[in-house]
Amino acid sequence: MAMTGFRGTVTDFPNFNASSDAETLYNAMKGFGSDKEAILDLITSRSNAQRQEIRSAYKSLYGKDLIEDLKYELTGKFERLIVSLMRLPAYHDAKEIKDAIKGGGTDEKCLIEILASRTNEQIHSLVAAYKDAYGREIEEDIIGDTSGHFKKMLVVLLQGTRDDDNVVHTDLVEEDAQLLYAAGEEQWGTDEAIFIMVLGNRSVTHLQLVFDEYQKIAEKSIEDSIKSELSGDFERLMLAVVQCIRSRPMFFAKHLYKSMKGLGTADNTLIRIMISRSEIDMLDIRECFRLRYEKSLYTMIQDDTSGEYKRTLLKLCGGDDDIAGEFFPEAAQIAYKMWEISAMTKVQLRGTIVPYADFDPASDAQDLRKAMKGFGTDEDTIINIIARRSNAQRQDIRQAFKSLLGRDLMADLKSELSKNLCRLIMGLMMTPAEFDAKMMKKAMEGAGTDEHALIEILVTRSNEEIQAMCTAYLKAFKKSLEDAIRSDTSGHFCRILVSLAQGARKEGPADMTRVAEDAQTLANACNADSDEMIDNFMSVLCARSFPHLRRVLQEFVKCTNKDIEQIIKKELSGDVKNVFYAIVCSVKNQPSYFADRLYKAMKGLGTDDRALIRIMVSRSEIDLFNIRKEFKETHDASLHEFIQGDTSGDYRKTLLMLCGGED
Repeated sequence: MAMTGFRGTVTDFPNFNASSDAETLYNAMKGFGSDKEAILDLITSRSNAQRQEIRSAYKSLYGKDLIEDLKYELTGKFERLIVSLMRLPAYHDAKEIKDAIKGGGTDEKCLIEILASRTNEQIHSLVAAYKDAYGREIEEDIIGDTSGHFKKMLVVLLQGTRDDDNVVHTDLVEEDAQLLYAAGEEQWGTDEAIFIMVLGNRSVTHLQLVFDEYQKIAEKSIEDSIKSELSGDFERLMLAVVQCIRSRPMFFAKHLYKSMKGLGTADNTLIRIMISRSEIDMLDIRECFRLRYEKSLYTMIQDDTSGEYKRTLLKLCGGDDDIAGEFFPEAAQIAYKMWEISAMTKVQLRGTIVPYADFDPASDAQDLRKAMKGFGTDEDTIINIIARRSNAQRQDIRQAFKSLLGRDLMADLKSELSKNLCRLIMGLMMTPAEFDAKMMKKAMEGAGTDEHALIEILVTRSNEEIQAMCTAYLKAFKKSLEDAIRSDTSGHFCRILVSLAQGARKEGPADMTRVAEDAQTLANACNADSDEMIDNFMSVLCARSFPHLRRVLQEFVKCTNKDIEQIIKKELSGDVKNVFYAIVCSVKNQPSYFADRLYKAMKGLGTDDRALIRIMVSRSEIDLFNIRKEFKETHDASLHEFIQGDTSGDYRKTLLMLCGGED
C-alpha cells in the first residue's frame, strides 16, 4: 500500500547557499517593518535541513538567533507558522506536546494526533528532543497529565516499538482478529488491554490484514466496534490509531478538513499538519482530501485563511488539484477499500423514538384536549405526549380523539400551535406516507421548486415507502405524484425523478454475475456525450439495489481508476448532477448523507427549517441515532449542539427530544 518515492511538496532548493539566504533574511528584517513576502518565499522554498544550515549561518554572520529575530519581527499566526518551519521536526513535535500539557487543561487532540501518527523513528527523535529542550522525560510528563486506558495507550505509543512495516505474523492475523472480537463485541464490557496490546504493537501491514479479517468475523468495521465499545479520549485515540494504520494521508486529510470547516479555524492543527507533512506525504493528503470532500485542500485554505499566513500555507500545500483526473495509486486503493467496507458492513440502524411503554391512547387524548381547551395552550403537555410516542401510537391517539371527543386532533393542533412548532408537531402526527406526500407537495408548490427536498425523499425511501407515499399523495391532493413531478420539473431531471417515483428499484443483495457488466456500463458512459451518459447512469443508478450498487461502484474504481463522485461533479451539472450525487452518497452511507443534509440546513445564515423538520421527523424511528453518530464524526460537534444553537423555544425543545441525546 505504501507509495514509493517522495510524496512531499517541499524539497531541497537547488544551488543552495546558506550564507546568502541568511543575508537575505537579515536584510528583510532590517530597519522599520519587515519584508514578509521575501521571508515567506525563502523559507517555504528550502527544506527543513537547509533551514537548519541557514540558522547556523545567521548566527555565525550576525551573532544573533534567527528564530528570536523572526519572533520579534513577525506577529500572530504568520509568526507561529514561520517560526515552526524553522524548527527541526522532532523539536516542533516536542514543543507542541509541551504546549498541549502545560497550564490548565490538556489538549488531548494534539497528543492523539501526534502520537497516533508518528513512526518509531519519529517517536524516538521526539523523546530525545523533548529531553534536550526541556530537561524532562516526556513519558513522565504525559503520565502526570492523563489517566486511565488513554494514558496506558499513550505510554505504549511512546515506546516506539511497533513491528516494522514488513513484519506480518501470518499465523497470528486470524487470532488477533478473534482476540479483538472477543475483547469487545462478543462480551459484556470490554477488555481494553487486548485492544492496547494488539493495536499498539503489531505492524501496519499486519494490522491491515487483521482489520480485513475482523470485518468478516464481526460484519462491521473495527472503527464501528471501537465507537460502540470504547468512549472518551481513549475511543478517540484508538480511532486515530486505526485510521493511521489504514492510511496516514487520509487521517491527516480529515483533520485538516475539521480544522477549517465550521466557525473559526483551528490554526494550531492546521499549522502542525501542513508543516509536519510537507516533506513526507502532502501530495497523498491532497489526493485523499479531494477524494473525501467536495473541494481541493488548496481551495479550502484559500477560502479559510488570509494574508501572508494564507500565502505560506498555500506554498506548503504546493498546488491546486484539478477536480477531475485519475487517482494516484494510494487514493485509488483507499477508494476501493472504502467501497469494500461499505459493501461488507452490516449496519444496525437505530431510531431515537421507541414505542411508549405504558401507552393509553384514551388518557393521552383527554390530556391533549385539556391542554388545548379554554384560554391559552399548554405546549409542554402537547410536546411531552407527541414527541414521546411512536408514530403508530400517535395514530391510535388520533383515532381515540375522534371516538371519544368527536373532534379532529389535527385541526385542533393546527389552530392552537403556530409557525415551526406547528409544522413539526403536525409532521409527527401524520403517518410517514402522509408526511412524505405533504413534503413532496410543499417542495413543488408556489413559485420555486425545492429540488433538494424532491431528491432527498425519492433517493432515500424504500420501494414500499415510495408506493405508500404515491397512494397518500393521490388521496390528499387528487393528483398523481408522477403528474405533479412532470408539471413541475423538466428534461433529464424530470425523467430521473419519475423513474425513482415508480418505487421499482431491484431489491436484495448484490448479483455478483452482473456487477462487472454494470460497472462497465458506467465506465463506458463516462466517455459518451451527456445525453447517453445520463441514460446509462440512470439504467444502473436508478434501477439496482443499494447492496448491488456498492459492489458496482467498488468495481468501477478498479476498471477506471477514477472516482464516480468526481465524474458526476465534473461532467454533469445542476439538478441532474445533484440527484446522481445523492444516490451515490446514499449508497455509500445513508446516515452520513442525512447528517450532511442536516449540517447544510443549519450552517450559515438562517436555518432551512423545512429540511430540518423533514429529516428529524422522517428518520426519528429509523436511523436518527446513526445519523447523530455520523454528524459528530464529520463535524466534530454534536447534532444536539447544532440544534441548540440554531433554534429556540418549544420548537427547539421538541427537536432536542427527537434528537434524543448529546453525544
